[in-house]
Amino acid sequence: MNTLLLTPEQIGRAAGIILSGGVAAVPTETVYGLAANALDERAIHKIFAAKGRPENKPVSIFVSSIDDAERFCHVTDAARALSRFWPGPLTLILRRRECVPDAVTAGGEGVGIRVPDDPAALELLRLTGLPLTGTSANLSGEAPAVSGAQAFEIFSGRIDCVVDGGVCRGGVPSTVLDLTGERARIVRSGAILKKELEKIPGMVIE
Repeated sequence: MNTLLLTPEQIGRAAGIILSGGVAAVPTETVYGLAANALDERAIHKIFAAKGRPENKPVSIFVSSIDDAERFCHVTDAARALSRFWPGPLTLILRRRECVPDAVTAGGEGVGIRVPDDPAALELLRLTGLPLTGTSANLSGEAPAVSGAQAFEIFSGRIDCVVDGGVCRGGVPSTVLDLTGERARIVRSGAILKKELEKIPGMVIE
């Protein structure tokens, strides 16, 4: 496979690749992510193959807003309150709707959702009109790429294109918060600290 190295100004080409079932590495405010149509199981399987990732592990998805998230999951009052951190490095696990494939959730009922705070990623969401996979751009078990050059080095020959937006601002993955139970639970500590999340009125986190 010939992997294209694109500039942010060529984001339209990346959108076309995704609409055709392909995979693109794109910058976010945390690390680079592998973006594909999150409603296309074949495209999702390409991501697992590229990463060498076991298919029993779920992947998160990018959406453009909390209202957009309503199309793919059941948005709770707590999720709406926490959406003040969006766009930003907070992934919320919510109960999925039937349109979300099992390949995304590894057969589970929860799906990780976030709005990335990066112009290229947001433009890709706008141009495709799709939810996009948001799994980090790394080989399974290894550190994620934090620059376009790193993403290209890792995935050249494995995916269709890399959108080179330079070095990511953060370099720390998103915080993952599970809202599917009776109480909120941090699944992965990340860029947003627990004490910041608990500033939301009524928010109690295990």
